[in-house]
Amino acid sequence: MPSRISISIITSDVDLQSDFLNLDVSPDMSLNDIKAFVEAEINIPPIAQHFLHDGRPVTDTSISLAQMNIHEGDVVALAVQTRQRRRPATENTMGQPAQRVRSGNDPEQLRLRILGDSHMLAECQRQDPELAAACSDRQKFHDLWSARQRQYEQAQREKEQQIALLEADPFNVEAQQKIEEMIRQERVAENLQKAMEENPESFGRVTMLYIDVTVNNVPIKAFVDSGAQTTIMSPQAAERCGILRLIDKRYGGIARGVGTATILGRVHSADIQIGQYNLASSFTVMEGKDVDLLLGLDMLKRHQMCIDLQKNCLRVQEDEIPFLPESDIPKMMEEILENEPKVAGPDGSTIGATTGTVEPHTETPTNSKSTAGPSGTSAQPSSSQSAAAAGNFGQSQPITPESVAKITELGFSREEAIAALTQVDGNVELAIGLLI
Repeated sequence: MPSRISISIITSDVDLQSDFLNLDVSPDMSLNDIKAFVEAEINIPPIAQHFLHDGRPVTDTSISLAQMNIHEGDVVALAVQTRQRRRPATENTMGQPAQRVRSGNDPEQLRLRILGDSHMLAECQRQDPELAAACSDRQKFHDLWSARQRQYEQAQREKEQQIALLEADPFNVEAQQKIEEMIRQERVAENLQKAMEENPESFGRVTMLYIDVTVNNVPIKAFVDSGAQTTIMSPQAAERCGILRLIDKRYGGIARGVGTATILGRVHSADIQIGQYNLASSFTVMEGKDVDLLLGLDMLKRHQMCIDLQKNCLRVQEDEIPFLPESDIPKMMEEILENEPKVAGPDGSTIGATTGTVEPHTETPTNSKSTAGPSGTSAQPSSSQSAAAAGNFGQSQPITPESVAKITELGFSREEAIAALTQVDGNVELAIGLLI
């Protein structure tokens, strides 16, 4: 039974009376058959017709509409490219694709294409949330695009100046140091980008291991820490549990490690219930700890406890005590994580120096020169970060022959394909959106 589909001509290098076609087709027809219908309707040869479905170029036009999940009422995009683009022959024309990608009209074309393609929008939200959020506001999108372009160009100029300085006097110690720092910062940025692409889970926040226990018949949340030598309790928790009066101050002192903390003393024995077992434990009462109770290695080894991460529990002989979900972990840990030192990451994001947690950037990046020191030695690292923020649309993807081929199949030259892919860090969908 025939069904009707619509064809939207999203771009064309020839004048057409209409950019929308309605065709009555059969589900077992292929796109090659559709091309013949289109040729009969608008006199465009099949070789100049390039179809896109769900924002992606259709490379195999011999499969049926049913195999492509194209049904009644669906809209298929069509790009018309009748003239084969010539390859640039001179050094000057080699720069034209990049200039075209960065031309003033391209941001609006890209914005409309992202909004009109749910797949591309989802990809953009995953890779560059800031750009995706700006798509709904034309002016904001253009401002963001322009800011990134300015930063990219400024970073390129500063890099060229550094190289020129080195070439002018290769024995200049200061110039050599700046170039060395520039190279080091680039390697650090590449290493960080590689880690975010290949091992993104390392930048997530790890849920700490807490269990519910009872000390002297008082419920308390205990932090399981196999790296702590002894079981530690805060003075506030000791007071709540009614064992503060049992502190032996002869065991007081100063604990040294990452910083220092005052040890008030030791409670030699108190009852603690872990799961179904009632045990006797000693507690070192220490100030400056951000947890009420820290279950240390002394208790873990004494009672042969096992931290089972596969089952997400603490095994005590035959009993399994589940670790608490993140929602039940004491809020004081969130305050600690919020106050941890931050380091700058790619695209204006920040990374926790302790946990490695990545927080996305929420404001437009500022000029890299604003943080430069008086001597200018810190200007280049900031420009490297600016280059990453300006040239990237989130996490980069490698430019492969397959990604270049997908674009050249639409009629664009290899140089234009590479320039567009470089501009959007290898994202094929965004690159096509720039060129179409």
